[in-house]
Amino acid sequence: MNKRLGVIGAGGHGKVVADVAERSGWTQVIFFDARFTSDDSDHAYWPLVAAPEDTATYECDGYFVAIGNSRMRQQWCEWLQDNGLPLVSLVDPSAVVSDYATLAPGVLIAAGAVVNVDSCISLGAIVNTRASVDHDCHIGAYSHICPAASLAGTVKVGAHSWLGIGSQIKQGICIGDDVIVGAGATVITDISDNLTVVGTPARPL
Repeated sequence: MNKRLGVIGAGGHGKVVADVAERSGWTQVIFFDARFTSDDSDHAYWPLVAAPEDTATYECDGYFVAIGNSRMRQQWCEWLQDNGLPLVSLVDPSAVVSDYATLAPGVLIAAGAVVNVDSCISLGAIVNTRASVDHDCHIGAYSHICPAASLAGTVKVGAHSWLGIGSQIKQGICIGDDVIVGAGATVITDISDNLTVVGTPARPL
């Protein structure tokens, strides 16, 4: 029997999500997007069928929100849950995720990523391509660990934070809510809420 996944968000991130879904056993992927018109027929290699508001009218075995903006991702994850539609997580088969890690619904673990023992990835978070989350880390809801970012052990990241590509986070560091860590930055001290930090060592802009 086919397993059909409904994906909200037909952008570049959505293509990555659909690709991960197929590699991890979903046999059909369909897209919903706010930019849908009656003239649309597909998104890359997958059908684009309707606007997100019409998601519930399509029978899918699971649903995923593939929207980069974390506030919009939260909005649609909550909408799916409020409407009793199954919000699933996706783990690429090339990722290494400990049996003793915890993944909440709506999480993406992309190709080549690592999530080690006793780490917790919260609702709607992204651990992107080749990112590494070591032991006992906690990634807050709707945060994004960008490609090739590396977190040492016992790092805590708040909600809606963005750790840029290739960034490095020292063990035991606490990063607040709504933080942006610039590409390639090295974080060696705690970061308070609502800051953007860049450089090595990372400092607020």
